[in-house]
Amino acid sequence: MANITLWKKNESIALVKCDDGIAHELSEYFSFFVPGYKYMKMYKIKVWDGKIRLFNLQTRELPAGLYPFVVEFCKRNNYTIETESNEFGSLLDTDKIKPKDLNEFIKSLNLRNNGQAIEVRDYQFDAIAKALDINRCVLLSPTGSGKSLIIYVLTQYYHAMLNDDRYPMKALIIVPTTSLVEQMYDDFKNYGLDVEKECHRIYSGRDKDNIQASIVISTWQSIYKLDVEWYEQFGIVIGDECHGFKSKSLTEIMTKCVNAKYRYGTTGTLDNAQVHHLVLQGLFGKIHRVTTTRKLQDNNTLADLDINILVLKYDESIRKAFGKQSYQDEIAWIVDNKARNNFIRNLAVDQKGNTLVLFNFVEKHGKPLYELIKDKAGDNRQVFYVSGEVETSDRESIRKITETREAIRGITEKEKDAIIVASLGTFSTGINIRNLHNIIFASPSKSQIKVLQSIGRGLRKSDNGQVTTLYDISDDLHYKGHQNYAMLHSIERVKIYKKEKFKFKLIEVPIHGHQTLQVDN
Repeated sequence: MANITLWKKNESIALVKCDDGIAHELSEYFSFFVPGYKYMKMYKIKVWDGKIRLFNLQTRELPAGLYPFVVEFCKRNNYTIETESNEFGSLLDTDKIKPKDLNEFIKSLNLRNNGQAIEVRDYQFDAIAKALDINRCVLLSPTGSGKSLIIYVLTQYYHAMLNDDRYPMKALIIVPTTSLVEQMYDDFKNYGLDVEKECHRIYSGRDKDNIQASIVISTWQSIYKLDVEWYEQFGIVIGDECHGFKSKSLTEIMTKCVNAKYRYGTTGTLDNAQVHHLVLQGLFGKIHRVTTTRKLQDNNTLADLDINILVLKYDESIRKAFGKQSYQDEIAWIVDNKARNNFIRNLAVDQKGNTLVLFNFVEKHGKPLYELIKDKAGDNRQVFYVSGEVETSDRESIRKITETREAIRGITEKEKDAIIVASLGTFSTGINIRNLHNIIFASPSKSQIKVLQSIGRGLRKSDNGQVTTLYDISDDLHYKGHQNYAMLHSIERVKIYKKEKFKFKLIEVPIHGHQTLQVDN
């Protein structure tokens, strides 16, 4: 008799049979501290130990995608393991796809892009084959690599080749924003699908019932409150921008997809937290790296990127007076610094081509920067502003900002010399831009996902083949042995650039503004 026996409760959850001692070991094996837990209220008042537990000790339930990690656990501890089959099949079930058959199927799709025949690139083909082989996985592929085409082929293959009486016919594609619903819909139409017949879109105000189409594209916000019965109609679920599926609402959606044997996540970036990786793999399966930005640049799929790290060197008197300030006080001083903002204004206006200025704080930084740049640019250059400051409950506001995003995408495809001042969150997902020539990081940030997604916006091949330039503004406020927060954030971004093998150089820029530090007591 095996030490551990596993079988499917459904396509989302695995059940584990083992003795109590091994169950406690599994509980510890799949327990992790949440990043930043020490600063969270529930930890501070001692009602939570700061850990997330992926294995439920009471119910013996485990996210089905974590089966390979249970195997690894058994190997480490010299335990035996076996799986059992039931009406959902076995955790070991796979659908081995012959490359020749897949190639013939892809040819039969007659893929188009703006009416012109296109071919699936080698790395896209390999990603599709891998996904179909193992039924569930996270496809890690950078912005600009053509993830929507991968998603399209997966849904079409499933619908044409994998359906039988055991599995529902429909595919569910979950995206984070309304603009991405429309973008995915337009992409599928562009590839040659009869979207009026085969696709149903769900976002604010759209019908969620009596769906006849084979593919449903929805924002997660529009469906997360629906009962499990609604999700039973789907045999395949795809989470686009799946790095966001760590939230409770999104994990609940995936858990409700009880009949979805085929489940795939797609994203350009993942953060470095182990717990986040395991949560995603529990929902979707093992992580598979499709390709890298560097490889796409080398084969001329994406534009080259030059990164200039502009290290702003403040006067010694300012750095000495600055001292050891809190993170909030430091950031507030930086984004309100007139000399710094004037430098950003001049930098943006001096650039040739379409220029994107990214900020973090709407009222404190974004709007003042926009006004500064607009005044300096004058009437001869278009300056646009977009942020994510609308309330999610305000449908009209959501509609307007979605339209704004799409309008800006259209402008950058038509214009050659526009300036866009945009929030980092708004532009990190949800819009693809061609003909973007310059990016300016105007606010301190260390988020790997936001950084890489934002960079990805600028790497789509422009019409003239111009190299994209990123200006990464770094604030050096160190004094003697003390290093300031913004500089520490800059160091983290440099680590990302090195990891991704981006070309970058450091340029010191003296800032002589003598704005004094104001701290509220």
